[in-house]
Amino acid sequence: MKQLTSKWTTLILALTVVMMLGACKKKVAPPPPPPPPPPAAAPTASLTASPNTIQRGQSTTLTWETSNATDISIDGIGAVNASGSQRVTPQDSTTYHLVAKGAGGTQEATARVTVTVPPPVATPSPTEEEMFSQNVKDIYFDYDKYDIASAQQGALQGDISFLQQHSGIRITIEGHCDERGSTEYNLALGDNRAGAVRSALVQGGISADRIRTISYGKERPFCSEHTEECWQQNRRAHFVYEK
Repeated sequence: MKQLTSKWTTLILALTVVMMLGACKKKVAPPPPPPPPPPAAAPTASLTASPNTIQRGQSTTLTWETSNATDISIDGIGAVNASGSQRVTPQDSTTYHLVAKGAGGTQEATARVTVTVPPPVATPSPTEEEMFSQNVKDIYFDYDKYDIASAQQGALQGDISFLQQHSGIRITIEGHCDERGSTEYNLALGDNRAGAVRSALVQGGISADRIRTISYGKERPFCSEHTEECWQQNRRAHFVYEK
């Protein structure tokens, strides 16, 4: 009986020791959860124009830099690389707008180009002598004639009108002939032609003291070919502006 009691006592002691050893053993903490991934970096963007003020018709250079972006575009140009430059020629003042998109969001940048219109180039007014050359027409004559033909009346009236409007102009009327006939005869014919035009101008209201006449006959031809067309050009009363 004593032996049985001793065995139970020993068993109870052993169980107690085991339980005490288990209670003293430290518990192992579970591993911590992995950290969350870092947020995606926000895009950056810059856009400049050089020069930023131009005259119409000139060009400027757009330059841009971006980072952390996968989709970059500029209004009026379209999709572009992450960085670069491009020449543009706007006709009017323009604000260029860049948009850079990435996983971290969207970034924008702008560049203003001011387009100026150059002042008109002043056209100098024609001089009195230039206006004379443009408006006063020579009077042409038929062969061996010095009377003013009806076909020349329009040119004559235009000459009178111009000289009336520019009363300070003085003129010389040169009488010219074609090559046919003697020198003496053509000098006289040229004088008659210059005189006939002078008389017509005076009758039209132009003061006689503004007009001088001279005859060159056939000595100063305007055309040197031996044809009727060329001779017609030489049979004239030629107006010269007197400075």
